[in-house]
Amino acid sequence: MIKALGYAASTATSALAPIEFERREPGSRDLVLELLYCGICHSDIHYARNEWGYSRFPIVPGHEMVGRITSVGSDVSNFKVGDLAGIGCLIDSCRHCAPCQDHEEQYCHKGVTMTYGSKERKDTNVISQGGYSTNYVVDTDFALRIPSSLDLKGVAPLLCAGITTWSPLRRWNIGPGDKVGVVGLGGLGHMAIKFAHAFGADVTLFTTSASKAADAMSLGADSVIISKDTDAMKAAREFDFILDTVSALHDINPYLSALKRNGTLCLVGLPDQQLAFKPSLVLSNKIISGSLIGGIKETQEMLNYCGENNIIADIELININEVNEAFERVVSGDVKYRFVIDLETLKNN
Repeated sequence: MIKALGYAASTATSALAPIEFERREPGSRDLVLELLYCGICHSDIHYARNEWGYSRFPIVPGHEMVGRITSVGSDVSNFKVGDLAGIGCLIDSCRHCAPCQDHEEQYCHKGVTMTYGSKERKDTNVISQGGYSTNYVVDTDFALRIPSSLDLKGVAPLLCAGITTWSPLRRWNIGPGDKVGVVGLGGLGHMAIKFAHAFGADVTLFTTSASKAADAMSLGADSVIISKDTDAMKAAREFDFILDTVSALHDINPYLSALKRNGTLCLVGLPDQQLAFKPSLVLSNKIISGSLIGGIKETQEMLNYCGENNIIADIELININEVNEAFERVVSGDVKYRFVIDLETLKNN
């Protein structure tokens, strides 16, 4: 077993605090990473606070990791010691079902193994622990190669916020001539604007906060609609595609109204309460869709594109002892646009 130091929630109501724990013994196809940076996703907060109702404690959150490889198994040929690598939300799957064969491991029929909170397939007695920690052991098939040209601090959020927005934009073939809306300007929303703009779409941000308009334009938005403005929302029409990134309870019906005939509203946020919609969408053949992160192959394609086009997340770098304050700021929307933990500070904690 490999010793690790991390920050964990011991109960749904406790603050994250230092913890010593053990990673599983690496196998012949495993990599060991010294972790350098880890992003903070709103899903980490939902899980640490058991807001979805299935958390296992104690839990070390974190699924946006970048690190340097310190050890490789005897059967590993695609990585070597010293390489940079990333780990996202997935660390294993059954590998045999139709979704796995289609490189969509996140939809594995037998249940995907998540970066934290899952029973690891290699040892059913071990619960996976996440990236707010000093190291990680991962199967080489679920590790991602990091373009050396990019700033690692801004790369970490690409492993979740990046692929979560990339995947539906690519699935729906967003490109020049498309009118795209992005709901919410947070970790996901700011990446959605960057990608949709890079793909050549006309991009509009829907936000409750007028103060975010200037930032949205600097990120690549062509226009901004304040969603609390009833008249502005009524005037919003003929969108081909709207990507809703909000992870809190909200009304999606105004966005359905803003779609053109045959338009699509895609949900990528994970609220802890069910959203409701009116059946009027049947009158114009509109689509409500959902998308969950992306498979390993697609995530690597996203990283390669980011390397070629110099796209990273806008981040605020923090020390590990600021993580509880960062959780509160994420919930209140007070971050531009992703917190990333400098894990070097964990060693001195």
